[in-house]
Amino acid sequence: MDRQATLLQLGQQLGAATAANDWAAMAAMNTLMASSLPELAAQGPWLPAERAALAALRELHLAAVAKVDGSTVELGQHLADLANNREGWLAYALASGDAETGT
Repeated sequence: MDRQATLLQLGQQLGAATAANDWAAMAAMNTLMASSLPELAAQGPWLPAERAALAALRELHLAAVAKVDGSTVELGQHLADLANNREGWLAYALASGDAETGT
């Protein structure tokens, strides 16, 4: 497969994984890109069409990184909210347990 087609295929797979919020596939694509891109670069100078495909892949990668960063912030906030409300959850659980046993 030529470099342009490889870059376009990587971009398509990364875009699909990002759109689906498929974190495992995104991680696998990141690993695949990290190993594939140096091999592709070692094949010689980039043609203009290959440079365009490489630039498009870079944009898709930046979008994937932004999505991961955003989700990380959301998850961190959710965990902080859970930690802040821990006493309330424990009291609720204890009260619910008492109601079920009749004590």
